[in-house]
Amino acid sequence: MQTSDHDRDPLRESLRDWEEKVYQPTVAKSPERAPEFTTLSSAPVRPLYTPLDADPARYDERLGYPGVYPFTRGIQPTMYRGRFWTMRQYAGFGTARESNERYRYLLTQGQTGLSVAFDLPTQIGYDSDDPLADGEVGKVGVAIDTLADMETLFSGIPLDKVSTSMTINAPASILLAMYIAVAEKQKVDRSAISGTVQNDILKEYMARGTYIFPPKPSMRLITDLFRYCAREVPKWNTISISGYHVREAGSTAAQEVGFTLADGIAYVQAALTAGLDIDEFAGQLSFFFNAHNDLLEEVAKYRAARRLWARIMNARFKAKKPKSMMLRFHTQTAGSALTAQQVDNNIVRVTIQALAAVLGGTQSLHTNSRDEALALPTESSVRVALRTQQIVAHESGVTSTIDPLAGSYYVEALTDRIEREAEEYITRIDEMGGMIAAIEAGYPQSEIQRSAYEYMKDVEAGRRIVVGVNAFRAEEDAPPELLTVDRTIQDAQVASVAQVRTQRSAADVTAKLAALRSAAAGTGNLMPFILDAVRVYASVGEITNTLRSVFGEYQERVVL
Repeated sequence: MQTSDHDRDPLRESLRDWEEKVYQPTVAKSPERAPEFTTLSSAPVRPLYTPLDADPARYDERLGYPGVYPFTRGIQPTMYRGRFWTMRQYAGFGTARESNERYRYLLTQGQTGLSVAFDLPTQIGYDSDDPLADGEVGKVGVAIDTLADMETLFSGIPLDKVSTSMTINAPASILLAMYIAVAEKQKVDRSAISGTVQNDILKEYMARGTYIFPPKPSMRLITDLFRYCAREVPKWNTISISGYHVREAGSTAAQEVGFTLADGIAYVQAALTAGLDIDEFAGQLSFFFNAHNDLLEEVAKYRAARRLWARIMNARFKAKKPKSMMLRFHTQTAGSALTAQQVDNNIVRVTIQALAAVLGGTQSLHTNSRDEALALPTESSVRVALRTQQIVAHESGVTSTIDPLAGSYYVEALTDRIEREAEEYITRIDEMGGMIAAIEAGYPQSEIQRSAYEYMKDVEAGRRIVVGVNAFRAEEDAPPELLTVDRTIQDAQVASVAQVRTQRSAADVTAKLAALRSAAAGTGNLMPFILDAVRVYASVGEITNTLRSVFGEYQERVVL
């Protein structure tokens, strides 16, 4: 058999020599811990990676430098040498008054941005006094019914001095309108407020379920918000395209990237179809990713996502401004990785996950608390979670240089693999007619379900160890002190809504809702009409029901 010049490469020959004379004989004498090794996403891991896995001739094309295309090594030239990521603890429970106290406490402890969790009724457009909200008010986040609640939520917090993220999707336009109205009452110009609204409805159809309207009117609300903010609220990130919930539902790292960027493509295309210029709105797009336990795979995931998105924006959408090609992202540590058993182990898991996010170049970070597998976190647990970020920032040394894992043969190989696999998913979705068509066909849902099933089979069979769950179990100590939200919270919130209804002008509310209904039946931008309704204290439920009367409700497709 003739040997090619490629096979005679000195490094390739020396690697083959090591495998045959050193590695294989050693394994024959002392077998390795498992017949095969994989990442958390079940991608195979070879025993050794070398320069053959990171082609230096393609450095400028594949890696480049921080702050320049393709942004693999970060979107800012100095990254954390200039400033740390925003430490943004996701918080909210009970009433607006209780959540306001938690926010102000976190700000005194060194948190540098706010992140609002809303309760389930708010997320799906029901007021706290709606029969369908019974038992859920204030349970998984703060209850917001009217502008009065939003005023209380941010009482004593100057909105021109703090950046706020709001995890809200179907009624995102309503909650952002309330935030703008609070800024107005604080005499803060809307052009000065900064933050992010999640506003990502496609992943709700795919992985989470807090949708209200069908896809077409939902996309209209999103693009209306894009257009409004581009001109009126220029510092606001108009969408946080979320892979977090895709991963929480059981996806692999490559699926998280592929499906999230495919969502991003759908939003960009919808905005272009609505007549927006790519460079007018693309710089206000942001992303939201999960940080899971496989540290190096997660680092590679973020780097791959940045590079792939830059290429999509450059090649497919012909963006001209560098900011339009930057993938800016928030990270939250993996709630699905937390265990109810041996809850202190979760502190270690969260530390690994936070380190992955920082090594991967995140722009902001939320670290979960040790007790969140059991209940909403206590104040002391939240403080430990925040201190985790601060220790990584100030004591670990990983923030002293930019992209410290670049050049790792393994990390570069993982980055290439995730990018390649994610791009294959995007191509498949393109062939189906785009992400909305793919969701309607159940494609991403079935892929996520398959991955989640395979992972759970591995855990149940003991092929994948979860410390304290299927191995290293121990007698449990008494459960830690837990935060509880009792029925009195709902009673207080219902009374608050009733009081607002008696104090506002019913005629003004009726008129503004009628104007909104007429606008929804037309084609104009809905944001000004929603803002008008919010200003007269129309409730989230009233505004949502007005839109429901025009748009209808989405009925979920069951995927088996």
